[in-house]
Amino acid sequence: MDNKISLTQLKELVTEAHEQFKGNTDGANADYIPYLANINKDLFAISICLMDGEVINIGDTNYAFGIESVSKVHTAILALRQYGADKLLELIGADATGLPFNSIMAILLESDHPSTPLVNSGAISACSMIMPIGDSDAKWKAIVDNIAELCGSETPLIGELYKSESATNFNNKSIAWLLKNYNRIYDDPDLALDLYTRQCSLGVTSEQLAITAATIANDGYNPVSKKQVFKASLSPKITSLISTVGFYEHSGDWLYSSGIPAKSGVGGGVLGVLPGQFGIAAFAPPLDGAGNSVKAQLAIKYIMNKLNLNVFGGNRIIIED
Repeated sequence: MDNKISLTQLKELVTEAHEQFKGNTDGANADYIPYLANINKDLFAISICLMDGEVINIGDTNYAFGIESVSKVHTAILALRQYGADKLLELIGADATGLPFNSIMAILLESDHPSTPLVNSGAISACSMIMPIGDSDAKWKAIVDNIAELCGSETPLIGELYKSESATNFNNKSIAWLLKNYNRIYDDPDLALDLYTRQCSLGVTSEQLAITAATIANDGYNPVSKKQVFKASLSPKITSLISTVGFYEHSGDWLYSSGIPAKSGVGGGVLGVLPGQFGIAAFAPPLDGAGNSVKAQLAIKYIMNKLNLNVFGGNRIIIED
């Protein structure tokens, strides 16, 4: 069923969601990364990018926060672009672990592959895959250029966050070398880990994440830059990865209650993809126990339920002027 809504009404709904939840005080900033612990907990932003490139921004949408694990989506896309869907499945996989995002146990349980590029082990493995192998500078350029294409603009490195991440990434060091033990890392482990740490330390706005999500929803065509970033056939692949593990061990609960595939990061960002309709992103630093932004979840669920949209349903909206 098609439901018609004006652009003005949609903007009013996003504003309503922001007003509804901006006073929420649940959750806490990530404190295992010192930089993130000190971010203003009251920051809150919601952005929607439509298929025609129209962007709705409400709140602190110009604030550049740490992209963190949302960057896993971008680099998974780059690996898909470079290797294709079948090779990614062979080298990394597409299974949900059902365990926390930084789980070492998941590698031991599934030693034949790191499960998915959207958990830490698979993301480090994906960074190791990025071509050209062995050239850190060229690999980093490929990663940041790909992210800029998806976001429609550049994402600067937050030096203080990178330093903070590098000083505390002991668990990820263990993951990188355990992957090496199982022959599931495809370049120098320390090089791959540094690339992963750096990409997590990029600064991104909610608008940039909404544009990324819209590009995925729009079969790889960035509706803002008007550029075909990746092949249309890859969009269902990345959306399926987001669906199965975007909220880690809470992914099923999230899909059940929100109806939209989404990827979270401990920086407070959430990116949601509704194929053929729009990309949505929200940002607020306080997290729940699984590392997902409390207010971002509430806002996106509110908007999806008010619009009566669900990736598993038949309803669609038509935006009228």
